[in-house]
Amino acid sequence: MTNTIPGALSHIRVLDLSRVLAGPWCAQILGDLGADVIKVENPDGGDDTRGWGPPFMPDEAGGQGDAAYYLCANRNKRSIAVNLREPEGQAIIRQLAAQSDVVIENYKTGGLKRFGLDYETLKTLNPSIVYCSVTGFGQTGPNAHLPGYDFLIQAMGGLMSVTGEDAPVKVGVPIVDLFTGVYAAGAILAALVARDQGKGGQYIDMALFDVQAAMLANQACNYFAGGRVPGRMGNRHPNIVPYQDFPTADGRIAVAVGADRQFRAFAGVLGRPGWADDPRYARNQARVEFREELCGEIASIMRTRSSADWRSALDAAGIPCGPIQALDAVFEEPQARARQLAFQMDVTGSGPATLVANPMRLSQTPPQYRTAPPRFAEHTREVLHERLGLTQNEISGLCERGILA
Repeated sequence: MTNTIPGALSHIRVLDLSRVLAGPWCAQILGDLGADVIKVENPDGGDDTRGWGPPFMPDEAGGQGDAAYYLCANRNKRSIAVNLREPEGQAIIRQLAAQSDVVIENYKTGGLKRFGLDYETLKTLNPSIVYCSVTGFGQTGPNAHLPGYDFLIQAMGGLMSVTGEDAPVKVGVPIVDLFTGVYAAGAILAALVARDQGKGGQYIDMALFDVQAAMLANQACNYFAGGRVPGRMGNRHPNIVPYQDFPTADGRIAVAVGADRQFRAFAGVLGRPGWADDPRYARNQARVEFREELCGEIASIMRTRSSADWRSALDAAGIPCGPIQALDAVFEEPQARARQLAFQMDVTGSGPATLVANPMRLSQTPPQYRTAPPRFAEHTREVLHERLGLTQNEISGLCERGILA
């Protein structure tokens, strides 16, 4: 699944010093948009997520390939392995940064300063550099020195307090890491636009904790406006009724009635047209107040027919609804197939891997899938010869001394 249209960022060089998910997710977004992304890994095995399995990709040599987790965030990159603890390795990174437009890193706050790879150092070599640091708590504040992991931030940042039913529950994907990657990509693009307007390079301080607070969105504003700390409501919505899942004769179905006119149609499908004029239910504000009574009646009615029957009837009436599907059903959906949400790329030494498409649909500069997630240090020789003019003998010597892999 490739195209030949130059990407919107085909002129941008990205040096990705990050690992695990938030930083790599950001870099992959930039790579999908055409940027030339160099992923810098440590010579001792590289990105931790290569081993976060099972499942793993096969290896044509009979061994074990990379974990599926690694594959989700690392396409459209070239991998090099450089030892940042050695002065020669640090010098290589500084030379690459001098040629780059963007640097992304997710070391602990101040972690790269001792290597001379912090923003203040690199901007003396490249004043137009856009340097993005991704940490758990940011570069300032009493927690700035602490490590941050998605699960920890979901807990500390309030998300788990409004997720689940009887007990707090994390979201089933590392959503804070993913959102931070998306926000970081947006911040980098904004900084590149500002640079093109003559404002120079700049430093970007991204914190998972800040992102989680921003993601509280309506729940946070509900708290600020109403003064009430929200709690867990399961699949129910704090501000809209009915907006939840209901039992059916053979499963459950999600219903999202977001407007009073939709509720009128919904009441008709359920055989209760009078609800639309009932003062307890006619307006959403009243439905929120009488949530338990209304939703109890809806549940009793919806148990009488199958999920498929309800979906057909509600679709016909223009009521947003859908089954609660497992992942196999998601990618078998006709809509998913029509939108080509899954595609395959050949991973070096492992064969075809199925990946999930970038959701951005640009008419003139769409995302590109040029290269599969790289194997560890797959491009060390290629990149250092191309970018720094090192000979193969020089690269071999650096490998022998443990500077490169």
